[in-house]
Amino acid sequence: MMKVNVHEAKTNLSRLLAQVEAGEEVTIARNGIPVARLVACRRRGKRQFGVWKGRIALDDSFFEPLPEEELAAWEK
Repeated sequence: MMKVNVHEAKTNLSRLLAQVEAGEEVTIARNGIPVARLVACRRRGKRQFGVWKGRIALDDSFFEPLPEEELAAWEK
């Protein structure tokens, strides 16, 4: 795990991100005290259109207007 100060992180952010993408963790410290950690995000699979087709259904009442008291609650 690599440890850098805030100034170095700001100056070399692109390089640090490349290291994180390569699997390394980077800790960012202020005055030697760790305050944040850069870690790689989990990659999601490619989205598929229509994956929920046939699994859910909406009742026709879903499309009816909301009662006035419920509309008022949303406007607060």
